[in-house]
Amino acid sequence: MSLEITGTVWAVTLAIVIGLFALDLGLALAKPHAVGFREAALWSVFYIGVALLFGVVFGLWAGGDYGAQYFAGYIVEKTLSVDNLFVFVIIMAAFAVPAVYQQKLLIIGIALALVLRAIFIAVGATLLAYFSFMFLIFGLALIWTGIALYRHRDQDPDVSDNFLVVGARKIIPTTDEYDGGKFFTHTDGRRVATPMFIALIAIGTTDVLFALDSIPAVFGVTAEPYIVFMANAFALLGLRALFFLVQGLLDRLVYLSTGLALILVFIGLKLALHWAHGIWPAVPEVPTTASLVVILVVLVITTVASIIAVRRDPSRTAHAGTVRSHEAPPEQP
Repeated sequence: MSLEITGTVWAVTLAIVIGLFALDLGLALAKPHAVGFREAALWSVFYIGVALLFGVVFGLWAGGDYGAQYFAGYIVEKTLSVDNLFVFVIIMAAFAVPAVYQQKLLIIGIALALVLRAIFIAVGATLLAYFSFMFLIFGLALIWTGIALYRHRDQDPDVSDNFLVVGARKIIPTTDEYDGGKFFTHTDGRRVATPMFIALIAIGTTDVLFALDSIPAVFGVTAEPYIVFMANAFALLGLRALFFLVQGLLDRLVYLSTGLALILVFIGLKLALHWAHGIWPAVPEVPTTASLVVILVVLVITTVASIIAVRRDPSRTAHAGTVRSHEAPPEQP
């Protein structure tokens, strides 16, 4: 039996999400400043608390199984969002974005990410409703992504070869100088794009790529569009504060990419089994509670192993991981 969500519930939920995003955006734009650890910690606790409170209320209202699906989806999306933060750090460094304007860039990028994911969720839900084989397609895509991420777990995405960034620089006149937090400015009488705008394009492209992984991943733990949307929304809501809270700690999570690769492969296998169960009922399915346990265990082991590894070798640095190698080809003799 599927979850019945009325238009009123959707309207109230969207109003809450939009209100929280408006609050976040207003804080970022009203007073640009370098976010300190204390401020980032307080806002991170606030957004995580709101997400957990929603899960408890939702579970009491819709039932324990749906509540477990939400928490499993939220944990998956939050984990993937941490890996997303790796790439954000790389982009900020690559374009030398001033600290006082980083939160503005982040919140606009996050808002774009939510819009894009809402579109992908609607498309994904429609495909799964009408074409059951899409569970297999999504599953195989996640398995491939997980294997590719594991193979290139010690590399970082190369921002310089982003096709949209390269294309924008060829089409749009640009400058290497920042003009406060502006995306466009005037130089020698002509309108040009600042590095802020190019960095925003890089973040937007990253959002699309991560959505292509995260949406099938969360559909692997729940088939309910409402739960998928809320898991994504709450995972993204606290991303701005989380960025400033953990940007100095990200390079210590040396096994995060490995853990994410295992989670993606596991969810991919779960989706494939779900498809097979619909054709051959004897094929077992993985229950939501088991998925939640596996994901939590992988994250705990990954975090503990990372801490131990860094203590043993302080020179070790974590990498975001990538599905495509950026190693230079070998020189010809």
